[in-house]
Amino acid sequence: MTRIAVIAGKGHLAPAIARALTDPAVYALDGFAPEGLDHRTFRLERLLPFIDDLIDQGITQVIFAGAIRRPRLDPEAFDPRTAQMVPRILMAMQSGDDAALRTVLDIFEENDLSICSVKEICPDMVPDAGVLSGAPSAVDKRDVQRAAQILAGTGSLDIGQGAVVAQGLCLALETLPGTEAMLHFAALHADMRPNPDGAKGVLYKAPKPGQDRRIDLPTIGPDTVDQAVRAGLAGIAWEAGGTILLDRAETLRRAEAAGLFLWAVDAEA
Repeated sequence: MTRIAVIAGKGHLAPAIARALTDPAVYALDGFAPEGLDHRTFRLERLLPFIDDLIDQGITQVIFAGAIRRPRLDPEAFDPRTAQMVPRILMAMQSGDDAALRTVLDIFEENDLSICSVKEICPDMVPDAGVLSGAPSAVDKRDVQRAAQILAGTGSLDIGQGAVVAQGLCLALETLPGTEAMLHFAALHADMRPNPDGAKGVLYKAPKPGQDRRIDLPTIGPDTVDQAVRAGLAGIAWEAGGTILLDRAETLRRAEAAGLFLWAVDAEA
């Protein structure tokens, strides 16, 4: 049976994926190690020797799981083979996170390692369309639609994968600091809603248009619910089939306790 390597980043996703696999080989980019998960580290400057090591172990499949930021590269740490790829890697990094990730995936595939998606390994973590908790109102649905339009428009700019919309107005966009920072910003500016007694607003998350969905999907979990509650929102929605739901049972429990709706939206509807 093929052994799968998990390239683990920060957050709860990598441990969840590792638990779903039998005897995975877990690695983390130096400086981005996941908490509570045994792993070995590697450096991007020695990417090809790392890939060689995976192949020598009989590994043919790799899954990327968790948050990773652009590492600082040490020119003196490159091995000769990986050094030949420096122009390619730097050009991709200058083009944005999506291009950088796509280039890394290409290099793995060029060396006969196939990339698995979270949906392949843990299909229950990527919900299909439907309301999982609560009931979005007609106004909430319009706010979700507006948020989806905003993300569709900003996606090509490689900014982020989330937006907060209330009463048709965008209160916050996800940027490099992430979802928690976005929701904290929305909480600070909740009084900017035109009608204080009107719709509270929604968080909507979706992959960027054209994104490779084998890596870096938006993620929602119990902490997201807590953050949305503090921001005073009515609910959380996301693109069905394109967003990871961590710890489904606990996420639903917290949403139901707080009166938040959770809605996986059919992007084709």
